[in-house]
Amino acid sequence: MADTGTKLNLSSSARRTALLGAMFLMATSAIGPGFITQTTVFTAQIGAAFAFAILASIVIDIAVQMNVWRVIGVSGLRAQELGNRVIPGVGWFLAGLVFLGGIVFNIGNIAGTGLGANAMLGVDPKIGGGVSAVVAILIFLSKRAGLALDRIVVLLGAVMILLMIYVAIVAAPPVGEALKNTFLPETVDFLIITTLVGGTVGGYITYAGAHRMLDSGATGIEHVKEITRSSVLGIMVTGLMRVLLFLAILGVVAGGTVLSSNNMAAEAFGAAAGEIGIRMFGIVLWAAAITSVIGAAFTSVSFITSSKTPERKRNLITVVFIAGCAVAYLLLGQPPQQLLIFAGAFNGLILPVGFGVLLWVAWRRRDLMHGYVYPKWLLIVGVLTWLLTLFLGWNSVMGLAKLWS
Repeated sequence: MADTGTKLNLSSSARRTALLGAMFLMATSAIGPGFITQTTVFTAQIGAAFAFAILASIVIDIAVQMNVWRVIGVSGLRAQELGNRVIPGVGWFLAGLVFLGGIVFNIGNIAGTGLGANAMLGVDPKIGGGVSAVVAILIFLSKRAGLALDRIVVLLGAVMILLMIYVAIVAAPPVGEALKNTFLPETVDFLIITTLVGGTVGGYITYAGAHRMLDSGATGIEHVKEITRSSVLGIMVTGLMRVLLFLAILGVVAGGTVLSSNNMAAEAFGAAAGEIGIRMFGIVLWAAAITSVIGAAFTSVSFITSSKTPERKRNLITVVFIAGCAVAYLLLGQPPQQLLIFAGAFNGLILPVGFGVLLWVAWRRRDLMHGYVYPKWLLIVGVLTWLLTLFLGWNSVMGLAKLWS
């Protein structure tokens, strides 16, 4: 039990920086190339009605992350460590799912950095992807890797938000129509809602911020308020980015532009702001992809190491993880479609398995929570959300079965 009480001796300012980094790591891990593609395609499909899907997904995401951050934060243990304390082997099963899914998705994330560099600077996507992987590796090789990680994800997250604010304003979207559809939607598509939820709290993303929070030392009952605030703000950052991107695309679509290319997001940015819009799209895509590379690598490795693993060793394993994904990208160009579908199915399994373990700890394992009395309202909200994740997980398994039948 020595790992449960380990606290880092960080100053208050360093702890705040680490918590801010954890919050943005969760948010920017969710804001990847798939996030941008999904938002663009769905906005083009159902227009202003997409606002309701965004609201629903944000509410569900908050319910998940508040529970995940609080259980991990109060216990001071990682998700796989809690899993093994509840049922021996469950934690390793969860770790295997996260790690395998992380490998495949990180190949896609590196591909996203290549496409972003191409749109931003006109360089060959493979060169852009390879150089971006080196940038991510250098972060984890630095002597103060944790501080570098925190500052970079916060900086890139802020850059993405500022650029999206500009494009959203230039696109002049029908804000009134979007606001109306937020609460009185013309169309409700539950498949879109489930896709958004899986993309923002599925797979490794669920644990990215919470596991980084453990490194900040802000754990235990005395930090509950900080933990709760950081988890909600992280989701709100993700939601803000989604809303801004939605408004930018909505303004283009409402203006009569038909998005029909293979890269609808780039087409929309170009329609909204011309050539500079294309360059801005490249910056946003690159920033979204590189932060997802960092988040996927950090979180995947956190599942195959423990709180007792020296930071230097953990960083070196992360470097190997990124390098391996980069080599795979350079050899494959893009991850094979069937592998991505498999990874998507893993995501569908990870959420109900891992989330279920954490809710059980909150309900029945007060010993792991250091005597903390878990709020009943939060537990009820968590259980209702967990039932929804079971439905999502079942859909993932059925989709995979149909693919291979």
